[in-house]
Amino acid sequence: MVIGILKEPQHEKRVALLPEAVVNLKKLNVEMLVESGAGNGAFVSDSEYELAGAKIENRENVIGKAEVLLRISAFTTEEMNNLRENQVVLAVLNPLMSIDLVKQLVDKSITSFSLDTIPRTSRAQAMDILSSMATVSGYRAVLDAALHLPRFFPMFMSAAGTIKPAKVLILGAGVAGLQAVATSRKLGSIVEVFDVRAAVKEEVQSLGGKFIEVEGAKDDKGAGGYAVEQSDEFKQKQRQLIHDHAVKANVVICTAQIPGRQAPILLTTDTVNSMMPGSVIIDLAASTGGNCEVTQNGKTIVSNKVTIIGKSDYPSDMPFDASKMFGNNLLNFLKLIISKEGNLNLNFDDDIVKGTCITHNKEIVNERVKQLINA
Repeated sequence: MVIGILKEPQHEKRVALLPEAVVNLKKLNVEMLVESGAGNGAFVSDSEYELAGAKIENRENVIGKAEVLLRISAFTTEEMNNLRENQVVLAVLNPLMSIDLVKQLVDKSITSFSLDTIPRTSRAQAMDILSSMATVSGYRAVLDAALHLPRFFPMFMSAAGTIKPAKVLILGAGVAGLQAVATSRKLGSIVEVFDVRAAVKEEVQSLGGKFIEVEGAKDDKGAGGYAVEQSDEFKQKQRQLIHDHAVKANVVICTAQIPGRQAPILLTTDTVNSMMPGSVIIDLAASTGGNCEVTQNGKTIVSNKVTIIGKSDYPSDMPFDASKMFGNNLLNFLKLIISKEGNLNLNFDDDIVKGTCITHNKEIVNERVKQLINA
């Protein structure tokens, strides 16, 4: 079997697999092709891939020869036209928000695996690219906030007087939020955390954060650990409590998202206008609408002397380690669909394989995507 690694779009600096992962795949008796320049953004040269046992080809040849194509970014309509029927692709397709792409995959008879739909189970943890990339985002978000904040994060006591520590409010205690807690505490700030899931309270406290709890939250155990939609009454209490804490914070880091839906608005324009001048908001949910009402995806704006950074692609700013983590997750998944002889082995009795597969044989396989399209 031939596996090809494609170069990412210009805005994406990561690569699906680093040379060290290629070495491991070669041990599985597969042939590896890499598009020339695929690793440049992550500071990896073509020669390093060649030393790992891969062949460097142009894009046309990689697509033409490979049975399986690996990439991080989803394919555009134009790129889809270049794929071959019955080809297998693995990427972050975001299928719940990309229905037109799913339909194209079906029409072209592409077998597609979306790495952002890997089940959140114990067995699948080693393949969980969402958690890996959220770790990078939570870390980088805090560093970005520290650079934009016109004051120190830690407390300082000197002959020049005492500098009080910064106050950080983190909205959402998923992987990104928890990493943001850990990094903020290491930098010496006071950290408060809000999440509708009471189950994360102990994790927040273990990292040194103070958990803000709103009574009456709905917790769906069937949601795989994700936040779920809440009642209007709860949302009103939630907004008021968040407002009360945000106006006292120097930094607010927004991480709350609901799979397949727009991100919930947690910071209203009124709250932003009531925050202290010089405060910083980092909105990691910007690509799905943002948790802050004034967020603009991919932009840094200033509203009423508050800096709002709408950025969901922090992993691309840390391309080497982000590619390493992504590649390790991807490698662990590939081992599920490669036989000992190095052939493609799609075992749909495996819950991870089936849960990650979006389309196969001109049909939608993923149940959530199927329900969404039928609806």
